[in-house]
Amino acid sequence: MHHVSSIKGVGDDGAVIQNIGEVSVISTDMLVEGIHFDLMYTPLKHLGYKSVVVNISDIYAMNAEPTQITVSIAVSSKYSLEALQELYEGIYLACKMYNIDLIGGDTTSSPKGMIISITAIGQAKKGDMVYRNGAQKGDILCVTGDLGASYLGLQILEREKQVFLAHPSGPT
Repeated sequence: MHHVSSIKGVGDDGAVIQNIGEVSVISTDMLVEGIHFDLMYTPLKHLGYKSVVVNISDIYAMNAEPTQITVSIAVSSKYSLEALQELYEGIYLACKMYNIDLIGGDTTSSPKGMIISITAIGQAKKGDMVYRNGAQKGDILCVTGDLGASYLGLQILEREKQVFLAHPSGPT
């Protein structure tokens, strides 16, 4: 455990977090195979990493510091233990990169595919919180990264997938 607020994590019936003069910010995102990701072109390690990062970005957006996550997954029998280990390698990498404690979660079976649900928990001073409804006309909006790059990349991957599905043996 990296954070003083993480009292008890994995290994008990529930996690215990102590707030020390701050408020908690909690955000949950669910990623469903075939809707939010396609394993034909998404390596499981990348998926694990992305699953964490999309959650903690919500915590950062509210001007809070992410401190813990829980991870729940439902998987079908088509996934091997090695595949799940690869997924968790990405999750652990994101936790290490962003100094986050993995404090619990759940696993269950799924009749088809994979579902990942991550809950991110963060802390901030109450007066430092930023809310969407606090934006005013004339405020400066800051973003990071290349806007539209992910969408364009997805379009290219989808196009290549369709070409492969139409000609799985390659060009003739």
